[in-house]
Amino acid sequence: MTVPSIQLHDGTSIPQLGFGVFQIDPADTVEAVTTALEVGYRHIDTAEMYGNEKEVGEALRSSGIAREDVYVTSKLNNGFHKPEDAERAFEKTLADLGLDKIDLFLVHWPLPTRYDGDFVSTWRTMASFVEDGRAASVGVSNFQPAHLQRIVDETGVVPVINQVEVHPYFTNEEVRAANAKHGVATEAWSPIAQGGVLDDAVISEIAEAKGKSTAQVTLRWHVERGDIIFPKSVTRSRVEENFDLFDFSLTEDEVARISGLDKGEDGRTGPNPDTFDYIPD
Repeated sequence: MTVPSIQLHDGTSIPQLGFGVFQIDPADTVEAVTTALEVGYRHIDTAEMYGNEKEVGEALRSSGIAREDVYVTSKLNNGFHKPEDAERAFEKTLADLGLDKIDLFLVHWPLPTRYDGDFVSTWRTMASFVEDGRAASVGVSNFQPAHLQRIVDETGVVPVINQVEVHPYFTNEEVRAANAKHGVATEAWSPIAQGGVLDDAVISEIAEAKGKSTAQVTLRWHVERGDIIFPKSVTRSRVEENFDLFDFSLTEDEVARISGLDKGEDGRTGPNPDTFDYIPD
């Protein structure tokens, strides 16, 4: 089964469906990523703060799959936003993954109430990783429209991707519109609201009509809207189910009905990027 690719504004492309490793214990990560690669995923999303980059790298090396055939994303730890710290953190990510070049590196959170509100110098440092050839692309995660506008205005460098919370109960249209305005692709984390949408009556009705699971219908909703997604599971049958999205489609009406489930801020499951200030110990 061929996963569609999303073309990014820097001329690179990313598989629209990937495999996420958030909250997968490092002890389980090699097996989980190996399973995903066996099923057919060729896009892996990790982060320094997940603590499992080394295990992702181990799975990639042992897979026998050519490096150029797997798209790898990681993200800058919140504790390393200062330029010199970001440089060291990026080198550690490459070392832990066992790579000399990464496909995509993201600023994990803007942290506007930390570092004197300076995420612009962090972004300039990120851009230097592309200039020196160690990253194919750089982007951001959890950036609100004002954050995105600021880095573009002050650096002239446009992220290729903004990875943000998006699911039927929190469609995050303002951020998706800001991304589109700048030509930035939207990646959706928590695409099924940590399971919170799976018993929804509207999604259940559509799933029954399609002969698909509610998770598959929800993930297909993202695909239809152009979002990049990377669902996570450590159960092989669920990993396979999440990959099986491309033999059916949703009508415009079905997409609209699911989009209509949006609860605005009440639907958000994660932190608000305007106030989130967590830095790991």
